[in-house]
Amino acid sequence: MYEIIVLLLLVVGIVLLTAKWNINPFLALIAAAFIAAFAYGVPMAEVTTAIGEGFGGTIGNIGLVILVGTMLGGILERSGAAISMADFLVRVLGPKFPNLTMSLVGWLVSIPVFCDSGYVILNSLRKAITLRTGVSSIGTAVALMTGLYATHTLVPPTPGPLAAAENVGISHNLGFLIAVGLPVSLVAAFAGLVYAQRFTHSTMELLPPTGEDDLDNKTYEELRESYGKLPSAGASFLPIIVPLILICIASIANLPSAPFGAGTVTDIIVFLGTPLVALFIGLAVAVCLLRGKGKLEQFNTEITSAIEIAGPIIFITGAGAAFGGILGASALTDILADSLSSLGLGLLVPFLISAALKTAQGSSTVALVTTSAILAPLLGSMGLDSEIGMVLTVLAIGAGSMVVSHANDSFFWVVSRLSRLPVGVAYRTLTVASGIEGVAAFITVWIIGAIVL
Repeated sequence: MYEIIVLLLLVVGIVLLTAKWNINPFLALIAAAFIAAFAYGVPMAEVTTAIGEGFGGTIGNIGLVILVGTMLGGILERSGAAISMADFLVRVLGPKFPNLTMSLVGWLVSIPVFCDSGYVILNSLRKAITLRTGVSSIGTAVALMTGLYATHTLVPPTPGPLAAAENVGISHNLGFLIAVGLPVSLVAAFAGLVYAQRFTHSTMELLPPTGEDDLDNKTYEELRESYGKLPSAGASFLPIIVPLILICIASIANLPSAPFGAGTVTDIIVFLGTPLVALFIGLAVAVCLLRGKGKLEQFNTEITSAIEIAGPIIFITGAGAAFGGILGASALTDILADSLSSLGLGLLVPFLISAALKTAQGSSTVALVTTSAILAPLLGSMGLDSEIGMVLTVLAIGAGSMVVSHANDSFFWVVSRLSRLPVGVAYRTLTVASGIEGVAAFITVWIIGAIVL
């Protein structure tokens, strides 16, 4: 009982440090690792080794992947490929289904691009579609937000699910995670879309435009022109599609049945489908989309920006792994194993822990990293240490990391500000939508688990 109380106090401490006192999650997680080591009686000679191995091993395995994925997203923003993809979907779907269009655009763009950045990029498109179709701005805002959120929390190579996959031990089979995560994310996005439909003709009053917001004063046509000549839709999709295909084919090649046989060809397929190699190939394809003068300067700018963005995420991921390493080295594992196995909660445990962390401290990425680090040593006792069990664990954590977005979440403020939603309206729409979306995703994961586990 003592060990469980200590764990609860540590989780509460992490939440208070990050949410109330705004302490960086990296410091909060490293401090929790040291406190846990002494509270659980881990031999002092092993403490720094366990923390160092957890931290360094995870960064070594996943750090470059997160960095290259962030670079890929930045190039897609800079080149105008995100706008080109959005244009294509608008042409295909037409103006009759504005909420559906925004949901699908967000769902696609957020696979490589952070949801915050994705909303900034697509906000002008959202406003243009809203004006063109005469629907409520609230409906399109909710549809775009939930579309972005779905893949941001459930589908690699977004850093959150990527880090969670590394922590629970499924990063070697990302193709499997992507194959299951994409349909689950579609269900989540659809749930958000259904909720957004309630506001298609909403009369709730918006905040007045502000002169400070350049995006609010820029039409969609002006935004397009600012990128110069946009890349074609086919070329814009390639940097996303190529890595996903390579990763999935490599996962098929790694199946016990060896569908491609054994030999040089299979070795090449597996090598090219390694997440780091696949993303580098996607990055090389994306670089070809940069146009105009100063192409090298544009590239260097995006690389520098990606390093600044990815750095904190990589270090937080490593700190989460260090915390998990200490928990795994302690007696807590056996105690929780007995408790959790007797309760039979299964996938509900990762969902609830992630949802609690998300709601309390605001960051979906921190919720994904921390929850996966806590649960990694316990998967065996919970019956989730199979390939499909680990995949569903990551997705259950991702579903929880959406529940709920409110004032402590930067994404909440990006969406509400750019959509000119009063705070009260944002709570009644955006916060509720994120809760519905996360619950829908978890129900889908739970149903899959009931069938295959």
